Amino acid sequence: MQSSADTVDAYLAELPPERAEIVSEVREMVLKALPEGYEEGMAFGMITWTVPLAVYPDTYNKQPLVYAALASQKNYVSLYLMCAYAGTGIGEDEIRARWSGGRPLNMGKSCVRFKALDDLDLPLLGEVIAQHGVEEFVEIAKAAHRR
Repeated sequence: MQSSADTVDAYLAELPPERAEIVSEVREMVLKALPEGYEEGMAFGMITWTVPLAVYPDTYNKQPLVYAALASQKNYVSLYLMCAYAGTGIGEDEIRARWSGGRPLNMGKSCVRFKALDDLDLPLLGEVIAQHGVEEFVEIAKAAHRR
């Protein structure tokens, strides 16, 4: 379910009320944990938190470097954690080992899929979001690009 909303408020307004509540709560967790310097916006049909192009313009697709994203899908909500996929800090293996959400972890390479807030380990996800400042994440991206 890709959205064409231009703003986060418009995106939330187009969701069914129960889904908007879930997305809003996870968004608030991200905003509280997010290091300074990232920008919230809409890209690729979802809420994104990105490195501004003014800070890092040399991305492979000429779009801001995505740190995390949040999307309401047809059957679940996805929290994309490129910050966990970066290869340093709290990554996929540690998330799996430490998970204490209400349901078993449903995780792909960089996304956590869930249907309800009770499914999540919000404190752990907050740690993941908080782990890389903008400059550090840019250096991680540059190193990955060189490989």
